[in-house]
Amino acid sequence: MKLASEVDAVTIENEFINPDGLAAIEKCGHLLLPSTATLRLIQDKFVQKETLAKAGLSMPPYAAVSSVADLQRIGKEFGWPLVLKKRRNSYDGKGNFTVRSEAEATEGWKQLDGERNALYAEAFCPFERELAVILTRSRDGQHAVYPVVETVQKNHICHVVRAPADVSASLAAEARRLATKAVESIEGVGTFGIELFLTKDGKVLVNEIAPRVHNSGHYTIEGCVCSQFENHVRAVLGWPLGSTQMVASAAVMVNLLGASKGPGQPNGVGEALEIPGAHVHVYGKAVSVTGRKMGHVTALGNNVAEAEKIAQDAAAHIIFGATA
Repeated sequence: MKLASEVDAVTIENEFINPDGLAAIEKCGHLLLPSTATLRLIQDKFVQKETLAKAGLSMPPYAAVSSVADLQRIGKEFGWPLVLKKRRNSYDGKGNFTVRSEAEATEGWKQLDGERNALYAEAFCPFERELAVILTRSRDGQHAVYPVVETVQKNHICHVVRAPADVSASLAAEARRLATKAVESIEGVGTFGIELFLTKDGKVLVNEIAPRVHNSGHYTIEGCVCSQFENHVRAVLGWPLGSTQMVASAAVMVNLLGASKGPGQPNGVGEALEIPGAHVHVYGKAVSVTGRKMGHVTALGNNVAEAEKIAQDAAAHIIFGATA
C-alpha cells in the first residue's frame, strides 16, 4: 500500500500473487494493471479455460478432476495419454504430469498431490508445432500484436523461440485473431503471452495465456522496434503503444537452462560474447537448478537458420550449475 501511494501505477511481474491483497490496492483508489478481475480469470487455469471457452476459443478438451477414479473416467472419455495439471501455481512443467494409461492415474494423482491441490485434466493434443503470440493491450483497448513465433519445448520447458514462425499468412492471421480475442475476453491491459497449438490438420488451438511479459517474447528486446517490456509499461501508463515490427528478417532466442544444482554464476560467458551477433542475457539468479531458466541468448539474421546458428553457438559455451 505504501508503494502504491508513491507511484502512478502498479503492475505485476508474475501472476502468483494473492488477488485479495492486490484488491486492497484498487479499493484505495490506486491504479493496478492488469486488474485483479483479470487475474482472477487467469490464476486458476481451469477458470481460465472456462473463460476462454465462453469466448468461443477452440481448445483441447478439458475437465476438472476430484479423485483418481474421476481421472480414470476422464481418461477413458478423452483417450490416453492425457495431461494432468494443477489449477494454480504451475509453470515450466512444474505442476504437470502426463498420464499415459489408466494404471498411471494413481501415480499422477500422487505426484501432483491431488488430495491437497485442485487439479484438472486435458486431452493430449497431437500438435505439429507449438506457436505463441505476444500481445499488448492498452487501457483504451488498442492492440499491439507481435509476430507469431514457433516455440520448441522439451519436458514442458521452452528451449528455443523462432521468429517469425514458418507458417502461412492465413495461419498467422488466425493465431493473431485468437490471441486478440483471448486477451479481450479477460479485459487484459498490458503485455500477455498466448500459447497455441498448431495441429496436424492445420487448426490453431489455444493452450493458455499468461498475464505478463513472456519468455516467448524475450527476442523482442533486440528483434523488434519496441520490446514487449516497453510496450507493457506504455500500456499500463496509458501511453501510445510502440511498433511491433521486427528490425531484421529473423530472430531466434535460445534459453539458458541450469545444467545442475549449484551457484547461479555462469561459466563461459566470455567465450559466448566472442561470437558476433550474439546478445547474452543473464538473469542474476543466485542458485542454478536443473532446467531452471537462468538467462537467454538472442541473435538476428537474414533467416531463422542463420540466427539460430549464432544463438546456439553462443549458448553452447554458457553453463550454469557446474564448475568450469
